[in-house]
Amino acid sequence: MKKPLKIHAFLDTRNTLCILGIMSKVITIKTDDETKRAAQQLARDAGITLSSLVNSYLKQIVATRRIEIYAPEQMTPKLESLIEQVERDRENGEISKPFDNVDDFLKELKS
Repeated sequence: MKKPLKIHAFLDTRNTLCILGIMSKVITIKTDDETKRAAQQLARDAGITLSSLVNSYLKQIVATRRIEIYAPEQMTPKLESLIEQVERDRENGEISKPFDNVDDFLKELKS
C-alpha cells in the first residue's frame, strides 16, 4: 500500500496559490558553475527555486514523453569563411536587390 502524499498549500509572493507535495528523492547532477548560477538566476526571476525548476522539467518530460535539448551549431572554419565573405559583399554593396516575388528572383538568377 502506498503512503499518502503530504500536501502543503500556501500563497507565494505574487499571491499565487501553490500546492506542493513533499518530495522524498534526491538526484545529484554535475554541471559547471556558470550554468548553475545562470539557472539559479532564471529560477529566482520566475519566483521559484532551482530544485522546483528541475523538478518541473522532469515532470514535463515524463508527462509529454518528449525531451527537447537546444544545442547550438558549432561554427566550422568553412562556415566562418562564408559568413565573412557575405559580410564583405554586403559592405561593398555586392548583394542582390530585394524581390517581391519568386518569379522576379528566378529571372534575376537566370540573367
